[in-house]
Amino acid sequence: MREDRSAGRARGARAGALVRRSHPLDRLAGGLLVLGVAAVASGLLPSAQAAEQMRRVGPLVAFLATVIVMAELAGRAQVFDVVAAWVARAGRGRYPLLFGLCVVFASLTTITLNLDTTAVLLTPVMLALAGRVGIAGVPLAMTTVWLANTASLLLPVSNLTNLLAADRVALSPAGLAAVMWLPQLAAVGVTALCLWGFYWRRGRRGADRYTPPPVPVPDDRVLLGICSVACVGFLLAILVVDVPLWSASLVAMVVVVAAFAVRRRGELRLSLVPWRLLVLVPGMFLVVETVDAHGLHEVLVRALGSDNGFVGMLRSAGVGAGLSNVLNNLPAYVAGEAVIPAANHHQLLALLIGVNAGAVITPWGSLATLLWFERCRRQGTRIAVPRFVLTGLVLSVTATFAATCALALVT
Repeated sequence: MREDRSAGRARGARAGALVRRSHPLDRLAGGLLVLGVAAVASGLLPSAQAAEQMRRVGPLVAFLATVIVMAELAGRAQVFDVVAAWVARAGRGRYPLLFGLCVVFASLTTITLNLDTTAVLLTPVMLALAGRVGIAGVPLAMTTVWLANTASLLLPVSNLTNLLAADRVALSPAGLAAVMWLPQLAAVGVTALCLWGFYWRRGRRGADRYTPPPVPVPDDRVLLGICSVACVGFLLAILVVDVPLWSASLVAMVVVVAAFAVRRRGELRLSLVPWRLLVLVPGMFLVVETVDAHGLHEVLVRALGSDNGFVGMLRSAGVGAGLSNVLNNLPAYVAGEAVIPAANHHQLLALLIGVNAGAVITPWGSLATLLWFERCRRQGTRIAVPRFVLTGLVLSVTATFAATCALALVT
């Protein structure tokens, strides 16, 4: 008996040590999943509603897992390093030109590979590039995090919220792009203005010119080529061929994984799978659905209204932006979507603008921002939170307003 108690205490001690060593985001993800499962088990969330949420989550989780593995391996094949070096060389030592190129690079990465890829993979590449050529790190870091959010309006692949919205309004990737191209341009344009004024102008960056870096010699040109083709093929598939996003990302991932299996098998580890996100997303959906069923729904009904016109669009975008910065953009969208009438497509897309472009004030406004803060900390780049919040407030208000006005012009 005494030995059993000792063994139990030892197992408890090991479990406690494991929890203490885990990342705070891991604990958050696990906690949300436990709360969600507990809500279903206790009856707070009816099983039918939980099953419906899991039906929606399934394709999202499959897409998220495959596209992040693909992007992670593409990063290890130096796809992003080579492109970043070419961007810096194309700037010819001139900051205004480099600024424009970085805006385009970060925007395209977000649009085509999603905002989490920009936060997780592009941030360390840009910060490493800054160190090699003597560029201040904070302007490049802010470019990645702001555009990870504000440039995530155009395609379903750009943001998980877009996948939900496209499904709700029955729009293909090309159909969503046809509606959101002008709001996307407006959001990126306002972001560029804020980036230049707050972080890139001469008084902030501290230098007039920089020395362009050499283009890195890839460790494996064949692997680099295969991963580049897979990324481009994925983009063409979702834009030209009417296939589910998760299937396109799965095929691209299989190509990249197969290339690594042949040429660098040691890189293939289970740690490539974004376990944290795969736990976080289902847990978040279940918790939000539970909260929505016990009071949040009525609050949002009054806050959002049912106006599908311009005023209602502005109202929905503002509520979405505010709720995202209080909670997080994914649960904010899920809760808002449940309130907006099914026929009010304009109002729903305005909510999408708010939760994407507006979630730039608080560090927890989006998962991409949380991941970005962690990457900056690991790279030794200090981000002043008060300045981040104040400049993010300006961007949130102006980008959300501009993009919503642009949406009203094209709908």
